[in-house]
Amino acid sequence: MKITIIGTGYVGLVTGACFAEVGHNVICVDNDAQKVRVLQSGGIPNYEPGLEEIVQKNVDEGRLRFTESTQDGVENSDVIFIAVPTPPQQDGSVDLSFIEKVAREIATYMKSYKIVVDKSTVPVKTGEKVAETLRRYTKTNVDCDVVSNPEFLREGFAVEDFLRPERIVIGVFSQRPVKAMKEIYAPFNAPIIVTDINSAELIKHAANSFLAMKISYINAISVICESTGADVIEVANGIGMDSRIGRRFLDAGIGFGGSCFPKDLSAFIKISEEIGYDFRLLKEVRRINAEQMDRFIKKITDTIWVLKDKTIGVLGLAFKQNTDDVRMSPAIELCKRLQKTGTKLRVHDPKAMEKARAVLTNVTYVEDMNNVAEGCDALVIATEWEIFKKLDLERARKSMTHPIMFDGRNLFDPEEMEKLGWIYKSVGRK
Repeated sequence: MKITIIGTGYVGLVTGACFAEVGHNVICVDNDAQKVRVLQSGGIPNYEPGLEEIVQKNVDEGRLRFTESTQDGVENSDVIFIAVPTPPQQDGSVDLSFIEKVAREIATYMKSYKIVVDKSTVPVKTGEKVAETLRRYTKTNVDCDVVSNPEFLREGFAVEDFLRPERIVIGVFSQRPVKAMKEIYAPFNAPIIVTDINSAELIKHAANSFLAMKISYINAISVICESTGADVIEVANGIGMDSRIGRRFLDAGIGFGGSCFPKDLSAFIKISEEIGYDFRLLKEVRRINAEQMDRFIKKITDTIWVLKDKTIGVLGLAFKQNTDDVRMSPAIELCKRLQKTGTKLRVHDPKAMEKARAVLTNVTYVEDMNNVAEGCDALVIATEWEIFKKLDLERARKSMTHPIMFDGRNLFDPEEMEKLGWIYKSVGRK
């Protein structure tokens, strides 16, 4: 099918590349001329495992192309996906100005029937506003359908998640666009849920808020574990084997971050307030997440005592492993809060250092993770990169002023670290 994706961020680019990978003809539109040039030349603006290869393959085979022209995208496709940012505002609500702008542009260039699909994460009832905007600004008497098709992609695993989805949600006002949407997703062989558009929009916020709740729950359990001598990993394994609960998202740490969970949680709280419901459960999830960072910094302060003029090495800057995304990263927040105490920082991340430089200054960026610890008074694990488990612990210990590690992601075994001569502080363990 002929598909256009408007927006080539973390979601849009993966969506376009994966649709092309299964045989659709895809146009990706972005108003950032520099980004379009990078994509046209074979590069990609964000690190995502497997993405660069399928982008290059499908560009070479003629199924995927990039342009700055919304008109080109609208006129040369049957289905138009909106995948533009929906950033958070100060009050927790979502800025929908990008959605509105794109809807107006689509309406301007729409000369025949189109299916307009909202892929961005938006508050419930946004689809109604998009449909209204399209009707209002369409210059010709043409019809269209608006569909909600939320994404459920994990950064770092987005290509895998898109090509092998657990479910596909399609929210519609009528049955007219359902056949075409099912044809688009037929190659993926996944369960398709067809529902009303408001339910589809709610599914996304409800899912992300539930996952955030699981993380805050295990982080709350980690506090109890530390106070009682229990091990949060053993507890998580025990409860995670219950099929009603599951083990995923039960890893204690310094809290969740990124561009999705914090934003979607706050947005869902705000949405609930606007309809007259005080979603106190989600407010508590958010509070626990904030407190987890406070507790971790207190652990560092209690151990080192005076942080001013101390040097701390930090491993990890991305908000999670397998991505270069530093938006609302707990690791970046941790660094900034340590800087406020007068601490000097040596930092490393396998993929995120270039993007971190734009938001984190006055630190020493170290290219080799095994050199981060040199001259440090302590070492912090802030992101759960698998490669950090291969850190040369003996070399690090010998190069430090004091062999102290604060493991905010529980990558190492406390007993083994003690045997190796480390003062080791993790989250929710002895």
